[in-house]
Amino acid sequence: MRGFFWGAAALILYTYFGYPAWLWVRSRWRSRSLESAPFTPLISVVMVVRNEEQFLRRKLQNLLQLDYPCELSQILVVSDGSTDGTETILREYAQDPRVIVLLNHLPRGKASGLNDALALAQGEIVVLTDARQLLERNSVRILMEDFADPVVGCVSGELMLGDPESGEIGQGTGLYWGYEKRVRELEATSGSVVGATGAFYAVRRNLLAALPPETILDDVYVPMQVVRQGARVGFDSRARAWDDAKLQTEHEFGRKVRTLSGNYQLLQLAPWLLTSENPIRFEFVSHKLLRLLMPFALTVALITPAFLPQPIYRVALVMQLFFYGLSLLARLHLARGILGRIADAAHTFVFLNVAALVAFMNFITGRKVVWGQ
Repeated sequence: MRGFFWGAAALILYTYFGYPAWLWVRSRWRSRSLESAPFTPLISVVMVVRNEEQFLRRKLQNLLQLDYPCELSQILVVSDGSTDGTETILREYAQDPRVIVLLNHLPRGKASGLNDALALAQGEIVVLTDARQLLERNSVRILMEDFADPVVGCVSGELMLGDPESGEIGQGTGLYWGYEKRVRELEATSGSVVGATGAFYAVRRNLLAALPPETILDDVYVPMQVVRQGARVGFDSRARAWDDAKLQTEHEFGRKVRTLSGNYQLLQLAPWLLTSENPIRFEFVSHKLLRLLMPFALTVALITPAFLPQPIYRVALVMQLFFYGLSLLARLHLARGILGRIADAAHTFVFLNVAALVAFMNFITGRKVVWGQ
């Protein structure tokens, strides 16, 4: 029992603390900052939407008002079987010569929509974004500066949860996302990021290949293909997209289940990720795959102390029960002040690991996850 407990504890500590600590050390002795410089290539902004009438008009206005030369940009939007007012809005904006619209009346999935758009893309750099998040006016121009470095093949922008005027939220999902961004920054500082921010990233068109139609995580599959070809994947915190924190929280569970299910799918679509063909195999396993094991490691760490008589295991059991109790308080909205912030963080941690467990069940049962979930 002791071996199981300490093995689980070691796995948990490495995944959440050891790996970031290793990245920090590596970034100190092998810093490889991006070489940014003014660069304004021809770009294609690509977006695949399904039933996004609530956000689409606002997003298209946002894209048309970006601080980037109009003559050097095109906007490609694919409707993937939309049944609301999405197509009406797209027809309206298609009157602008910068906007190219493709209406697929039957839903085929986001990956197929991206393939359709990429076939029409003329830009040297392709910028991929989603309908809900708004890009800061100078964000695309900043992102392009990183491509002045010929070694760079893909760059991820930063997703901010909150409001541009009041700033990011500091609780729950916001705390988790802050941690995740710090990990990505450390990966980028000394190498390549494992994946990109799906709401806003860019890639050289000559490094893009067609995605398998069933692909869930284009924002991991595409960057990993870029790394495989010998190019670098960066992260630029200056290029920012904003998402409404409330909407993000409401959709977070389904989004995390989809993301974690996509990690399982990646192993089927791209088994080379676990071979020497993947230059950042260690980072991929540490950042993506070990998190899939966390629900099981946490379960072992919780159960085994109950069968061990030594005081240290009793303390470990009480501390874990206290932690999960805090999560319950947050779930029931019973905690306030400093305790409330701690409880909210505990709840987010539990929430994400429950999503990982659901993703595992999807994997073993063969349940497919819809791309827009």
